[in-house]
Amino acid sequence: MEPGTYYWCACGRSDNQPFCDGSHKGTGITPVKVEIDKSRKVAWCMCRHSKKGAFCDGIHREL
Repeated sequence: MEPGTYYWCACGRSDNQPFCDGSHKGTGITPVKVEIDKSRKVAWCMCRHSKKGAFCDGIHREL
């Protein structure tokens, strides 16, 4: 990922996964703001169960 501000989809409804596209409206769930300060590889959480919020912690293997 390049440095910048990203909004990780916390509801799972976005067509632009793992990023928010506004599909959460009306759900009471809000996206998570993520600041990337330098270029790096990022493992975004796609299962929404990570204890690291927007970042994968491998918990999907236990679901």
